[in-house]
Amino acid sequence: MTFPWNNPLPALLAAIALALMQPAAASGKAVLYTTNNDSAVQALLDSGTRLAPDLKIGVVNGSSAALLKRIEAESRAARADVFWSSQPNTLGAFTSLYQPYRSPQAAAIAPAHHHPDQLWSTANIQVVVMMVNRKQLGDLAEPSHWRDLLDPAWKGRIIVGDPATTSTAYTVLWGLRQLLGAEDFQRLAANLVVSRNSSAVLNQVAQGEYAVGLTFEGNAYAYVAGGQEEIRLVYPQEGTFVTEEALVLVKNGPNPEGGRRLYDLLLSRDTQVALLEQAYRRPSRGDIQVGAHVGLPELDDIKVFAVDDLAAVAGRDDFLLAWKALDKAR
Repeated sequence: MTFPWNNPLPALLAAIALALMQPAAASGKAVLYTTNNDSAVQALLDSGTRLAPDLKIGVVNGSSAALLKRIEAESRAARADVFWSSQPNTLGAFTSLYQPYRSPQAAAIAPAHHHPDQLWSTANIQVVVMMVNRKQLGDLAEPSHWRDLLDPAWKGRIIVGDPATTSTAYTVLWGLRQLLGAEDFQRLAANLVVSRNSSAVLNQVAQGEYAVGLTFEGNAYAYVAGGQEEIRLVYPQEGTFVTEEALVLVKNGPNPEGGRRLYDLLLSRDTQVALLEQAYRRPSRGDIQVGAHVGLPELDDIKVFAVDDLAAVAGRDDFLLAWKALDKAR
């Protein structure tokens, strides 16, 4: 004889019903690995508070090389859900770590800004600039062309990051190698001071230790917006380089639903406007006019020298080997 209290079915059904009434724990949190600075991260978190208040976002900061290597080391037990961000010329070497995903927000972003297999989407667009401290020019004229920097008088007065450790520096130097050619690029390299940290490039130009820093527009503009009148952004007349700051969904991340929610949040219009206004990140979405929010030129008004990101991925090891030789020769 079977007694009702010995039948597990009612208790099981009650437990299932209760579980269905509760939001999945994994959808309420996400872990973000990011190379972005405090201003950009705070803009994201503020947007998350407004748009997804139940989503708890954990943040781990670091350089692109260090974070991608960390994701690779953790691949058997992933700890990150989303990586934001690096350039395709760096991301392309780690594609086995990414989970394909097409966000509902993708329709507002041009197809060219998505990986063809949906391995990443562009969160922001970065433009390479010269960050010039006009108080430190001395007798030198403010540069308006890349080749102005080849003059030996600039030796030791220009700072750039290390392309082996920062995707910003790799983007800058790979592009300049294509634009200038091998001989002139070698002349430029002889004039450069190399910092391991991209943020040091910005800080040391702003503090007057160097006259020129080679960096991204959004990072340098923060000093202009902050009131440093001596800081000027120069878009060289022969053209500069545009690259994407992409984000990826990490394969087998601990919070798959939360990771997708965070990814969608980063591509949303409200978040991209917040990132533009608070951290000067040029949006990837086509429905945002940059000039309506900050004092940066529209992308159509900037002369762009096109570079091949696939070639930059394939040629990375050879470039870094040649760069190491140039670095030793300085």
